[in-house]
Amino acid sequence: MNPADEILDIVDEHDRVVAQAPRGEAYARGLRHRCVFIQARDAAGRLFVHRRTATKLVFPSLYDMFVGGVVGAGETYDEAALREAEEELGVTGLPRPAYLFKFLYDDGTGKSWWSAVYEVRCELPVRPQAEEVQWYDFLPEDEMEQRIGTWEWVPDGLAAYERLRAFRSAR
Repeated sequence: MNPADEILDIVDEHDRVVAQAPRGEAYARGLRHRCVFIQARDAAGRLFVHRRTATKLVFPSLYDMFVGGVVGAGETYDEAALREAEEELGVTGLPRPAYLFKFLYDDGTGKSWWSAVYEVRCELPVRPQAEEVQWYDFLPEDEMEQRIGTWEWVPDGLAAYERLRAFRSAR
């Protein structure tokens, strides 16, 4: 199926489902939907970082410190987190990602989605999808942090990462 044809739940500012629409239409009309962000670490605790392919519908060719994607119509955040993590990392049998928190991402230009943030340990050899991931590596967190100022990152991932840092420091 063409990703633009995937049916999404459209949600209000309180994350209540109000309609359904194909992903392409949701993006084109700026309809609020649901996404998951999963921070994946290897056995050594390094972060999975990747560069998106130029063919992605949203934020093509930008770097991301999360795997994830949209939540399909009728799918729960937890179901989407496991599905997306396994798809993007190219693995099966991943432990269920641990839910951390949720926030409303809104860039003020029509890109707005409820964003559930998770973390998962991936000790399996990864085989990211070539159509989704142009480059990847597991980086120590301090090295990834150094790259924040020099690489072009997906803005929603940066927003999720800032909130994740605040969440962890408040614990």
